[in-house]
Amino acid sequence: MKHPLDTPLETRLLAAEGLIFDCDGTLIDSLPAYASAWRAGFAASGKDMDSAWHAARCGLCETQLMTHFEQSHQVKLDRPRVVATMRQHYLANLSRHVREISQVTAIARRFAGVKPMAVASSGSREIVLNSLAALGLAELFDAIVTIDDVGKAKPDPAIPLEAARRLGLPPARCLVFEDSEQGLEAAQRGGLPVVDVRRLSAP
Repeated sequence: MKHPLDTPLETRLLAAEGLIFDCDGTLIDSLPAYASAWRAGFAASGKDMDSAWHAARCGLCETQLMTHFEQSHQVKLDRPRVVATMRQHYLANLSRHVREISQVTAIARRFAGVKPMAVASSGSREIVLNSLAALGLAELFDAIVTIDDVGKAKPDPAIPLEAARRLGLPPARCLVFEDSEQGLEAAQRGGLPVVDVRRLSAP
């Protein structure tokens, strides 16, 4: 029996009743912006954050990432201060460092207004909304769900399940687009078919 991930993307797109997209790393390339912002946020701890260290953990939410930093660097963070500094730095440099990922945004633009679509992100609502708006993507979606809406980060399935609920669709009738192991696991645990965008080629 053919595995669902081997089904041609076009067939899966046409069969899906709704589409759900992760934000960072899926719709937008925000890794450089986040790396710079987290380095600024962590600076007060007296420890420097290596870009490779961050890249290996880019699917983690803010709380998860700070826990990893504390464990890796043997420090205790002032977490509210770190988050405030990081977000301020990210938003201040948003227009210079964030770009859309064209092979995925092309799909979103193609089906905007044709199929119900949502964004499902473990990022903060403040950053996700500002990032999508800056690139002219926010208006494509019928719903935007973030960790602020459900309180649980991926790989918990709460975020994609809430996105499906807001679209008014059973999870199994949606198609999710993800780039991280946490996101792929969240979709699978929630019973949502999922596409690993890292396997897509540019149009």
